[in-house]
Amino acid sequence: MKKAILAAALLGSSFAAHAEAPGGPGCGWGNMLFEGKSGLPFHLLATIVNGTTGNATFGMTTGTNGCSTSGSLTYSGQSLLAMNGVLEEVAQDMAVGEGEALTALSMSMGVPAAERSHFNAVMHENFATIFSAEDVTAGEVADNIVAVMKQDQKLAKFI
Repeated sequence: MKKAILAAALLGSSFAAHAEAPGGPGCGWGNMLFEGKSGLPFHLLATIVNGTTGNATFGMTTGTNGCSTSGSLTYSGQSLLAMNGVLEEVAQDMAVGEGEALTALSMSMGVPAAERSHFNAVMHENFATIFSAEDVTAGEVADNIVAVMKQDQKLAKFI
């Protein structure tokens, strides 16, 4: 069960976190104070300044402090499906239509308990679409899951 909860949390952050930089790449006093600096220590300091003062949030709300919410959010990291090694477990569970990894996936997608059996059935029915090739990547699987959910009237509201 612990494995399912951990996978749900990590998968959730993978599907939900698509941020280039909240408010834009130059948002907040931390970015202003450490402008032109590079490296982990300066990025951490800028994040701490922005987080502890709340100025980035204020800036995004008001359009000040170099912040904007008009741009598209992006994520260039590796999918947590791949990083956690759960892609194979998700595939196995999806192939049979139930299991801990599939439950964790549904939880991470925000599917309530009452809708999980429907989620499992839809994922099972669309297994060949989601795992479209033998060498499909975790990112492609994530995109395919979202596409399948968008086509289902009950699951579309969880995207």
